[in-house]
Amino acid sequence: MPIARVEIIGMSDSSICVLGTPLQVCTYASLGADLQARARGSETFAVEFANTQIVVLRRHDPAFREESLAFNYFIPDGMPLIWCLNRAGAGMSDRVYGPTFMRKFLESAEESTHYLLGGSEKCGEILRDKFGKLNPRLRFVGSFHGKCKADGTLEGASEQQVIDEINRLSPDFVWVGLGAPKQQQWIRKHKNLLRRGVILSVGFAFDVNAGIKKDAPQWMQPLGLTWVYRLCSEPRRLATRYFRYNSLFLFYLFWDGLHGKAWKRRQ
Repeated sequence: MPIARVEIIGMSDSSICVLGTPLQVCTYASLGADLQARARGSETFAVEFANTQIVVLRRHDPAFREESLAFNYFIPDGMPLIWCLNRAGAGMSDRVYGPTFMRKFLESAEESTHYLLGGSEKCGEILRDKFGKLNPRLRFVGSFHGKCKADGTLEGASEQQVIDEINRLSPDFVWVGLGAPKQQQWIRKHKNLLRRGVILSVGFAFDVNAGIKKDAPQWMQPLGLTWVYRLCSEPRRLATRYFRYNSLFLFYLFWDGLHGKAWKRRQ
């Protein structure tokens, strides 16, 4: 699918497709304001912070692409995506990185309620304490820190209990940090079961903001080297994933580019 301009309501009023994924042209501030407005509504709204892996999966795997239609927004989380967007005329100065967005948003958000899904008990405790002190307008109303299966379902009775709890508490924001692709699967399976709220797929953001894992140094991030730092930190878990999806991303950029379908400047 060629890069094209797609009109949306709010934020920058446009998205641009990269390898078939509509990425929002936004900033930390514009996205935060947009989601705060949506949280005041009565509908369920899902946000994916998309890196190159997510974009490649949507280009490469028709089943994943169909499943990911549950997301209303795909936010450009990786610098290679920003470079592609800017080739199409987006004029973005920075990515909107999931861990950074979570921190900035929770530090400055209006009065609102939040639910944490994922991470360890310790991680959740640290996040609630840290952001509760930084921003007294926040209220963490509930959390789940148990296990999630590969298909996005929670173990045992927790599967239904968590849905019932979220609907009873009716949080404005549900932060999902189950790790990819579990968190995407959970949102796909359960979005239509939730009555309202903004669901954010943020993964690594839980551990980074709790200080349990370190993120790449600031000098590496604008250069698109966050993945190198994470690979060095967790080589066994990430080596195969990064090799596969980074290679496929470059291949599809080349292949679609030959056919004029990788991106196109906005008119």
